[in-house]
Amino acid sequence: MAARALANDSKKGKGEVFESDSMPYTDAATEFQVYRLTDPAYTSTLPAASSRVVSRNSGMLIFCCDRAGSPQAFRMDLKSGETQQLTDRPQVDGASLTLLPDSRSFCYFAERTLYLTSVSTLRDRAVYTIPDGWDRCPGLNAGTDGAHVTFAERRGDRSRLRSVTFLQGASRTVIETPFSLSEPMERPLRPQILYRQTGKGLWLINSDGKQNRELKLAPGVTGPVHWAADGKTLLYLNFPEDPAQLNAIREYTPDQDTDKLVAKTSQYANFHCNRDTSVFVGASRNVASPTILLMLRLTRREFTLCEHRAHHPETVAPLFAPDAQRVYYQSDLHGKPALYSFHVERLVEKIDGDAQ
Repeated sequence: MAARALANDSKKGKGEVFESDSMPYTDAATEFQVYRLTDPAYTSTLPAASSRVVSRNSGMLIFCCDRAGSPQAFRMDLKSGETQQLTDRPQVDGASLTLLPDSRSFCYFAERTLYLTSVSTLRDRAVYTIPDGWDRCPGLNAGTDGAHVTFAERRGDRSRLRSVTFLQGASRTVIETPFSLSEPMERPLRPQILYRQTGKGLWLINSDGKQNRELKLAPGVTGPVHWAADGKTLLYLNFPEDPAQLNAIREYTPDQDTDKLVAKTSQYANFHCNRDTSVFVGASRNVASPTILLMLRLTRREFTLCEHRAHHPETVAPLFAPDAQRVYYQSDLHGKPALYSFHVERLVEKIDGDAQ
């Protein structure tokens, strides 16, 4: 695991560049080639599903890794495989890492403070600190304007949805609720915010705090969710109340308050979609077939890519690159959690000019 320091900086830590750990191997189930991108001797994990993980040009990926002795933010050059340590702070929350829309900066929480960091210079600054008496709830979502973030704070049984600007660190409360909330996600192209009532359903509220309403989704447990790029619909994974039934991808249209089945799945525990929602990638929790699968929306046909064989399938978190030519996921198949990729350019049409 060779490493080289950046020019003019011989000190190890923030800024250190490591040579590629990428290793191709043949999948035992499909005989397709899979790339293990990080060494399973240390833990590497992807940020939360609502985060921007891969740059707009599909050339860079950010992730969390403990190879420096504690969890820190890293970037990976997806052409060379080189990685660079981006942070050097205690208690970095790897799930909170998210690129801003221009892919030039990223933000994250470490301890109780929100930081904004330049990818090129690694200069960072504290933007906001959680006030005393409050704790942060899971989830951090950077707005499409690149100027602000949303997240939630809780105190006792109550929570509040917060919006903070990067320029001045100005904060405001969108809404305060009598229950615990988490995982806010701004609706693309519309001034609305989706959030989850912890352990229950999803809510949608205007950014000005008005028209707060619980969404009428299918019975059962609502799993991972993704907005369509145009913001018209919400794709989500439904776990039926009857365990004998198949997990399904469903689509909710907020403006019409309608919900419909997209496709039943091979028991997906997690999923993602390409930009036009024509293709899905899912991680099955089927014990007999722990695989990563592609599904074509039009035909509902599934195609097995490889085995993930993760001990906790919900953590596999597969995702498409913005150009839809690669799938990335994490698994503890070979030891500690590591990052993997699979080329799908022969299976999925390339998307140009994408923006997350």
